[in-house]
Amino acid sequence: MASKFNKNTLATILVFTLLFVGLLAVYAPRLPAWLGGQSALVAADELTYVSDLDFWQRTPRERVVVANSHFDLDHDLNTVPLNVGQWVGKDAPETNQEVMILLDPEQYVQRLYQDPAGHYVWLTMVGGRNSQPFHAPDICYDADGWQYNLGSHPTKLTGGGELYGLYLDATKPATAEAAAQEHIVYYFYLFPNDNRDQRDGIVLFKLTTGKYGSVEETLALLEDFTRQFFDLAAPRQEAEFGHAFAEAAVAVRGQ
Repeated sequence: MASKFNKNTLATILVFTLLFVGLLAVYAPRLPAWLGGQSALVAADELTYVSDLDFWQRTPRERVVVANSHFDLDHDLNTVPLNVGQWVGKDAPETNQEVMILLDPEQYVQRLYQDPAGHYVWLTMVGGRNSQPFHAPDICYDADGWQYNLGSHPTKLTGGGELYGLYLDATKPATAEAAAQEHIVYYFYLFPNDNRDQRDGIVLFKLTTGKYGSVEETLALLEDFTRQFFDLAAPRQEAEFGHAFAEAAVAVRGQ
């Protein structure tokens, strides 16, 4: 009887030990942030961000990304380059004051870029430290009578890895006053660290363009544009624990 009791006790201790080790492995990287210390995201320097499809909760598409410009609210988003690769941009400030009143963003930058072939891309960067400036673009499209499909799409980056965004394939039927319209929207959110505290700031990176050929061909165009600003990506866990990511980030910066 005692032998059976001892075996059961040992089995129980073993199960709880394995459970504890598993929980420690999952949550140990978060302890410094929970205890008020530094963020676990220290893979590279201030040009390293966390990207995701949602700003409310983490998704499996969350990535740590290395940028070549500042996309945080400690810097002026107007410093993001106007000329990138074959794309040439110009500022196109938002003229609808109702939008600014409704969103009340800390920063709002809007540009129009074109390539030599005549393709255009609108880049909108919205920054804020609470949820008010942010809402999914499909809400506006739906309210304005557009029909649309939603999906996620990866952008393969030159230095390795993939950055994920949500895309909106939207069509507005013709009316007596206006011709039919087609838009492709591609967007994601950027955080300055993996704490993802809204008070640290969030930046929405949103691209809007007409449809050039198929949806896939248009998304390929937006991928090319996105690659002008982001060099390298990896899942957050790999970036936290992998020295290779930090070394790769430094190497990309040095190119």
